[in-house]
Amino acid sequence: MSFAPVIAFVGPSGVGKDSVMEALVTQSSGIRRVRRVITRPEGEEGEDFDRASIEVFEKMVLDGAFALHWSAHGLHYGIPIEIDDQRQSANALLVNLSRSVLLNAQAVFGDLIVISLTADPEVLAQRLSVRGRESASDQARRMGRASMPLPDGLNRVIEVDNSGPLEVTIDAILAGLQPERA
Repeated sequence: MSFAPVIAFVGPSGVGKDSVMEALVTQSSGIRRVRRVITRPEGEEGEDFDRASIEVFEKMVLDGAFALHWSAHGLHYGIPIEIDDQRQSANALLVNLSRSVLLNAQAVFGDLIVISLTADPEVLAQRLSVRGRESASDQARRMGRASMPLPDGLNRVIEVDNSGPLEVTIDAILAGLQPERA
C-alpha cells in the first residue's frame, strides 16, 4: 500500500504558511491539510486548529494520540495519529511544522517534503504587526529567529519566497513539486 507524502511547511512567523496551505488545498484536488492540536489559550486564534489544555494535551501524548508532537513558543503542538489513515486516501497531506521537529517528522513519515517559506524582513514585520497575536517584544523575538537554518539531513527541501503575490508562491511550490506528481 502506498502512502501520500507529507509536505511540511516551515518558516518564520508571519511568512504566510497558513495562507499558502489553504490556497494549495483550494487549488489542488487530493491535497489535504492536517489540523494540529495546540495548547493555545482561549481568545488567541490563528489557523484552523483543535484547542487543548496542557493537561489534556499531556494525556493525549500518554495515550498515543499523536504521530508527532513538540513544544515551541511556549505552546505544545501535535499532529494526530489519524494522519496515517489520511495518507491512504489523499495525494498529499500538508502540515505546519516547526523547523526543530523536521528530522523527527522525516523519521516518522518517511516520505517528507519540506517547503521552506521565506519573506523579506519588512514583509514579515508588517504581517506580524497586522496579525496582532504577539506583543512587540514577542514580535521582535520571532523576527530574530526568522533566519534560523533548517537542520542538516533533510531529504527534500523546496525553498520559496513568499514576499509577493500568493499566486506566484503557489506556482513556485507546484513547480517544485512537479517531479513528485504522477
